[in-house]
This record gives sequence, structure tokens and C-alpha cells, in this order.
Amino acid sequence: MNPFGISCQNILQLLDIWESRLLALSEEVISTRKNIQNRSIRQILGHLFDSASNNTHRIVHLQYRENPMTFPNYATMGNNDRWIAIQDYQHENWYNLVQLWKYANLHFIHVVRNVDQTMLENQWISGEDQLISLRENIEGYLPHLQLHLAEIGELINRK
Repeated sequence: MNPFGISCQNILQLLDIWESRLLALSEEVISTRKNIQNRSIRQILGHLFDSASNNTHRIVHLQYRENPMTFPNYATMGNNDRWIAIQDYQHENWYNLVQLWKYANLHFIHVVRNVDQTMLENQWISGEDQLISLRENIEGYLPHLQLHLAEIGELINRK
């Protein structure tokens, strides 16, 4: 039995709730309202796509590469902001970006549901003196997703 079933169900519920909510937002709201990191809703959603994509890659790599493995940590030293800027999420077609985020998460769920349970303690080196196991990587995904969706919710409700 996959220990991540509840987490996968929660991600599916978030996708179901948020897809239509995101698509209903105006251009003004998604482009101009900014969080404390000076990211627009467009950019936050782009970051969430990057998170789904990078975490999917980590999960795959952690099942066949050396242990512990080295893998670029896109989220440290401002690199996630570089990813946002280089990919120009601020000008991405909104419908396409929402769909990209949704389907990246659906694929993430598929990968998690098929993870080799014997590899859950494999680790990657995420920074100096910091190892993260495959299990921790998967378990940390939902809270990160929830954090940024709550942030988007706050920006939506800001007047």
C-alpha cells in the first residue's frame, strides 16, 4: 500500500478547487497583486509549476541514482526567482499556465503513486550538511503547495 494516498487525494482536491478559481481571476488581479517576495499571482503559479516539475524529477532520480545523490536545488540562493524571471511567467498565457500547473501536479501524483517503496530512504544533498530523503521530499510537497495557494488566496481577497 502506498503511504502517500491521502496526500495525493488532497492534491487532487486542491486542483479541483483551484483550477476554476484561478481561471476566473481578472488580468489585473493575476498581474498586479504582489506578495512579500514581490511575486504576482502569475509568478507564484509559475513557481508552483516549477515545484511540481522539479519534485517529479527528484522522485525519479532518487529511485535509481547513487545514494546520497547530488541534484541541483533550484530553490536556494534565489534560483527559484531566476527560474520565474527566465521563464517569464509574468507574461505567460494565463489559461495555459493554469493547465500546465494542473497537469504537472496530476503527473506528480501518478509518479508518487508508483514510487518504489524500497527507495523511500534514499537521499539527496540539498545543501551543506542537509540531506532530504525521498519520503521527506514527497511529504514536503503538499505543505509547500498549500502555503502558496493560501498566499494566492490572500492576494485574491486583498482589496
